[in-house]
Amino acid sequence: MNWQGKTWATLGDSITAANGYQPLVREALGFADVRNHGKSGCPMTAGGDTDEGSTYRVGLGIESVPDCVTIFAGTNDYRLGKPLGRRNEGDPQTFVGAYAGLIEGLLARNPAARLNLWTPLQRDKDGYDTEAPNAAGHRLSEYVEAVLALGREYSLPVLDLYAESGFTKLTLPLFTFDGLHPNDRGHERIASLAVPFLRRISDQ
Repeated sequence: MNWQGKTWATLGDSITAANGYQPLVREALGFADVRNHGKSGCPMTAGGDTDEGSTYRVGLGIESVPDCVTIFAGTNDYRLGKPLGRRNEGDPQTFVGAYAGLIEGLLARNPAARLNLWTPLQRDKDGYDTEAPNAAGHRLSEYVEAVLALGREYSLPVLDLYAESGFTKLTLPLFTFDGLHPNDRGHERIASLAVPFLRRISDQ
């Protein structure tokens, strides 16, 4: 599969909603249509005040599952203290339960869709960074590991932005506005990793 003329949906939080990396990727890979379903301030996990905008609810609400779907969530689950949970519990009010439910729901409707998972970026904002545990006792790296594990379990490609983007406490002033949200240079960095990643999986 080549992405020329295909449709791409991006699911996630404010980093996705900003629509910074998508135009760069679209220009490089030739997607005919890009649908941005990012919801600012919302986690993957269902429930609570952010339920309606949760990546889980938004993703399952997509009317037609396109050729390529990117899921880029987790930093707000960490900030909001969402429990990690386990896939076999099937609880969408946990991070893993919601993520697994979204994957299964999308693939049930379009098994040919090329789902791909992106880990959260490293961050340092409002006391939430790579070291501090959240209200549920979890560090950001635990949400990252959960995404990596889901990729292995469902045989889905994972772009590990946490480990490979170069976003760290040393570089966040260069790549972000506030220690979390990418600036133009940050979106360019994300796109520079996403383009070869998506190009590679288009050939599989």
